[in-house]
Amino acid sequence: MTRDYDYLIIGGGMAADAAAHGIRERDADGSIGILGEESTAPFPRPALSKKLWTDADFSESDAALHTIDETSADLYVGTRVDAIDREGKQVTTSLGGVYGYERLLIATGGRPRQIEGLPPGDRVIYYRTLDHYHRLREKAAEHPHVAVVGGGYIGSEIAAALIQNGCTVTLIHPDDVLGSQTFPPSIAEQVDAMFTDAGVTMHGGAKVTGGQSSPTGVHLELSDDTTVAADYVVVGLGIEPAGTLAAPAGLETSDDGGIVVDEHLTTADPDILAAGDVAEYPDKILGRRRVEHVDNANEMGAAAGRILAGSDETYDHTPYFYSDLFDAWYEAVGTLDSSLETIEDQQGDGSVVYYLEGDHVVGVLLWKVDLDDGLDQARAVLAAGTRPESFRGLIS
Repeated sequence: MTRDYDYLIIGGGMAADAAAHGIRERDADGSIGILGEESTAPFPRPALSKKLWTDADFSESDAALHTIDETSADLYVGTRVDAIDREGKQVTTSLGGVYGYERLLIATGGRPRQIEGLPPGDRVIYYRTLDHYHRLREKAAEHPHVAVVGGGYIGSEIAAALIQNGCTVTLIHPDDVLGSQTFPPSIAEQVDAMFTDAGVTMHGGAKVTGGQSSPTGVHLELSDDTTVAADYVVVGLGIEPAGTLAAPAGLETSDDGGIVVDEHLTTADPDILAAGDVAEYPDKILGRRRVEHVDNANEMGAAAGRILAGSDETYDHTPYFYSDLFDAWYEAVGTLDSSLETIEDQQGDGSVVYYLEGDHVVGVLLWKVDLDDGLDQARAVLAAGTRPESFRGLIS
């Protein structure tokens, strides 16, 4: 198959959806092609570990993005791109398809980090896609014992979701207290207690070093010389950026495998942009970085689409991230690292936490705090570049 497009997008996630909409803001008629490696249309990933599990009135159709209906893009699912030919302005897929472009966006996101010796299978899910949600949802209906590996966003959210849906859950994570690398002790202790109180078996201070899967279950080997047996295993250890197309095409990549772009989200090739999880960009407040959160995928994807279609704008949005755990929630901007100096401003049952590196605030956490413009206030504190004289009521 050979097809040519005005705008070609490699990747079928949320950044691709946002980019297609961004293109349509400026170009109502240009042809758009989306080559997605996953077997489904773009879908909002946060729902896969949050609301689809915790809100009985919220369905897949409620979350659906309607990318094709709203943008008239051609979507090719299950299509992996193997190479970019910059001179010929075309890409080649693993099945031999060739797709030409006038302008190209790489929005390939990332792939789940895997544990050596524990391959994915019927009983081992490296959780990321809508297909993974369908598989896990079907298994969860049997109320099995699920071992969840990883104490970050995906691991903690899936563990909370599964225990609330009647499963027996063991959460394996490397910290003595869940979240202690991210939150100050007072909040990390709250997080850990929420899981314990909900009935999750907490296995902290250990990593999975290997395991064996059989038709009847999974046996995990841990770094503390213990073992865990479960019916199923769900692994949420973050992602590795899927930027492998860039270097062979002569595009600059970052140390962690992301794709380096400028303030216009453009690579060294003016007709090739990158956006979303895979893009390392110069944040106007926080400096050069790569961000793996939905707000960035949406905002950066939309900006990339507009730029593809002729906008001369720069990407000047500093993204936030968030999580929901049982009856707790938080939003944050910047760096959350508990090894930094932290200052808490208690506000009712919640608090605003400031993370400082020297005299600079580098991160702000809004823990169980509802503020209409709290994130904008947090960005202003980060942008100030100085240590405030007082933190009391600085964001309120």
